[in-house]
Amino acid sequence: MPSGFNIGPLTIRFYGLLIVGGAMLATWIASRRARRYGENPDAAWDMLFWVFIAGVIGARLWHILTPPASLVKQGITTWYYLTHPLDAIAIWHGGLGIPGAVIGGIIALYLYTRKHGMSFATWTDIIAPGLALAQIIGRFGNFFNQELYGMPTNLPWAIYIDPAHRLPEFMDQAYYHPLFAYEGLWNLMNIGIILWVERRFAAQRKPGDLFLVYLIVYPIGRFLLEFLRLDPSPVAGLNINQTLMVIVALASALTLYLRHRPRPQASQPAA
Repeated sequence: MPSGFNIGPLTIRFYGLLIVGGAMLATWIASRRARRYGENPDAAWDMLFWVFIAGVIGARLWHILTPPASLVKQGITTWYYLTHPLDAIAIWHGGLGIPGAVIGGIIALYLYTRKHGMSFATWTDIIAPGLALAQIIGRFGNFFNQELYGMPTNLPWAIYIDPAHRLPEFMDQAYYHPLFAYEGLWNLMNIGIILWVERRFAAQRKPGDLFLVYLIVYPIGRFLLEFLRLDPSPVAGLNINQTLMVIVALASALTLYLRHRPRPQASQPAA
């Protein structure tokens, strides 16, 4: 499976192209949505650089701090990355964690909107569907890198994994669940739910609600898919990605409920 192509001495990785392409498409969508929310469409392009760079840094840091079990067995731990800085920045070999990408991007978005006097909550709603779409596109970079696959399976849509990319204990298994595709389909559903909530509850919505919906739906899917994953990221004996997803989904659902819970009506004084 080719992972890229060469232009002279320069190697272009499909993984990187898909990530950049997803970010550009998400920004274009955000610029189109911004006008409907009373925001400047050009602001989406102005913040792209900062949000994208922060997202990539966050994604790589998440991988460095939570390396998968297979790398830990090879001695590629957090300490290894800290003592081998060239390997730590080699994102072209894969190793980007979506939780870190979202955290890094949201921090950059908050700082940018605060500096320019913009509504952070409104902008999270503007970017929510595009963010999920960027994840769909970026995840298919895992196909070219032959990573993020699940348990062996003989289902018709199983993907072939080259021996060089199989875990040692599964060298005799050739076909696996395409977790990246499952996550892509889940995110497609996430987009549909976000857009439905946007229209159905237009009168009741508060700024930030759509992003909370994203933070409920995506973690649920990621939590479930982690059960199929062969190479989780253990921290203190826990699957850190699965644990984080539970915390984020529950916290977001509680926040959404508290924002819209019925308020007790004040009693009227007797005449």
